[in-house]
Amino acid sequence: MLVALIALDKPGALAVRQNTRADHVAYLKSSQAVQQAGPFLDANGEMCGSLIILEVADMAQAEAWVAGDPYGAAGLFETVTLRPWNRVIG
Repeated sequence: MLVALIALDKPGALAVRQNTRADHVAYLKSSQAVQQAGPFLDANGEMCGSLIILEVADMAQAEAWVAGDPYGAAGLFETVTLRPWNRVIG
C-alpha cells in the first residue's frame, strides 16, 4: 500500500531541520519503503515540512518508519499525518 506522510515543522525549527538533515536524508536513502520525498517550502523558499510517499505492507509499517526518522527523534515536527494514497499518474 502507498501512504503519504505529511509533516509540518514546529514554528522556528529551521535550525533543527538543518542540523538533522544529513541523518534524515541518509535514513530516506537507506529505506526500501521510500518512493518519493521532499520538503515543503514556505513563502521565503525555506524548508518547513515534509512530504514522503511510502510503499509499505500496512499502516503499522508506516508508523514504524516514522518512529525511526531522525527528524522525529529531533522533535522537528508539529504534526505528522499518515494517509493511504492512490497513485494515478507517475
